[in-house]
Formats: sequence, structure tokens, C-alpha cells
Amino acid sequence: MRLRFKFNSAITLACLLGMGAASGLSYWIVQKSAVEEMEQQIQLLRSNALAVRTYTLSSIDPLLSEDNDILFLPQSVTAYAAQSVFSTFRETFPEYYYKEAALNPTNPADLPDAFEAAFIEKFRADPALDELVAVRDTARGRYFTMAFPLTVDNPGCLTCHSTPEAAPPAMVDLYGPDNGFGWELGETIGAQIISAPMALVDARARETVGVLVGAIAAAFLLVLVVTNVLLTRIVVFPVRRMSEVAEKVSLGDFDTPEYSKPGRDEISSLSASFNRMRRSLESAMRMIDD
Repeated sequence: MRLRFKFNSAITLACLLGMGAASGLSYWIVQKSAVEEMEQQIQLLRSNALAVRTYTLSSIDPLLSEDNDILFLPQSVTAYAAQSVFSTFRETFPEYYYKEAALNPTNPADLPDAFEAAFIEKFRADPALDELVAVRDTARGRYFTMAFPLTVDNPGCLTCHSTPEAAPPAMVDLYGPDNGFGWELGETIGAQIISAPMALVDARARETVGVLVGAIAAAFLLVLVVTNVLLTRIVVFPVRRMSEVAEKVSLGDFDTPEYSKPGRDEISSLSASFNRMRRSLESAMRMIDD
């Protein structure tokens, strides 16, 4: 097996192992960073939803509640306003999902599934809990999900959700007297649930790892070319020349010119030692002939 092949095999193996380790580590780091960035984006979306809820409660509801006895307008409901605004947001960013799920909602469309209900129950069991994070497997793929408690903090909410008798008649006529009542001040009745596909995280990680692997591969090729050029000039060619001279001398051809590699490295020292050995051998052969 030639020296160059051994050298290239060793450095290629080392590079492949390094690329594999770097790829795995960078994928984990980038994925973690992407998840943290997604958490920040979800927090911003939640803050926007809370702002919409606050604006609706303070500015829209007073304007529309005057006619609640005759006509109930869903636009005065904070949950309806927040989810309507988010649906407009999804026209540009369809990968994000927002839901205000409640165990006993006025609108049955806001009922939670088993996964969402588990979030709500955890919030109800621990009032100090302010958020939950999970990765959910769905038919559409894996989703990164964050949930935040919805608590009855404003006494005004009880106007519509304490008892059917206290609620606006138009609202009771629209949704019926069986759902969305019995809420109490300070009670956690549901959760804001925001989800985004893990495919976004995975795509970013793959893209970054691809760029990293490409850069490492390019650097490896450059190193391989440079080291092969140096290996040829510093090691392979001098050793080959000394091997050729040694072969001829071993067959008794002492007329072959000496090869002396200039420099002070190990190969230069070897060539000098070889030439001394050759001259000693040549002298010994002449003494025998004489």
C-alpha cells in the first residue's frame, strides 16, 4: 500500500469523523436555538392576542353592549376578537395556530381536545404555573406547542358567564343557557394555545448543517490538496529517488549519482545518512576486490 494512499485514507477518515461530529453537534445547537426563537415569536403572538383582548374589553365591548338585550354581537367578545385577528395573521403565516380553549365555553367550537384539556387541568391544579411547553404529534406532523392560562381576572366577565339569568338575553338566545356559565372570579377556565410546526425548526437546522458541512468539506479538500503537494515534494519524491538509487546500488551499480535532498528536515538527514552508507559500502567492495 503506497504511502500517499495511507496518508489520504487516514486524513479522509479523520475528516469524515470530524464532519459527522460537527454536523450532529451543530444540528443540536441550531435546533435548540430555533426552538428558543420560536418560543419568543409565540410570546409575541400571545402579547398581541392579549392586547386585542384588552382593547376589545375596554373599547369595543362598551360600545356594543348597549344593545345586548336585543342583538348580541360576537365582536364584543374578547376571545372572538383575538382569534379573528389571528386568523388574519395566518393568511400571511399559515403555519401558526392559535386557539382559546375552555372547559366550559360559550361557543362549542372552543372546546378543547384531550391534549388541550390536559394543559388546562394542569393550570387549574397549579395557579402559579404561567406556561406549558410540549411537542405534539398530529396527523399533519410534529408541532411545537405553548399554552398559557386564561383566568377570570375581570369582574366584568361574570356579567356574561355567571348565570344565564345575569347574561344578556340576546347572548342566551344565540348560544343557549347550557354553555359558558358558572365561571368564578379568579378561576382558570381555559388556555391560550399557540402552535407551530417543528418542520420550521428542522428545516433551519438542516439548512445550517448543510452550509457547515459544505464549508468543512471545502476546507478539507483544500487541506488535502495542499498536504498532498507538500507530501509529494517533501517525502514521496525524495524517498522514491533514494529507493531507486538503493535499488541500483544493491545490484552493484556504483556509478549511479548520489541523491542529496537539500534542507535540514528528517528526509534530508536520511538522504545524507544513505549517501554515507553507500560510500562506505562502495569502499568496502573496492577493498574486497583489491
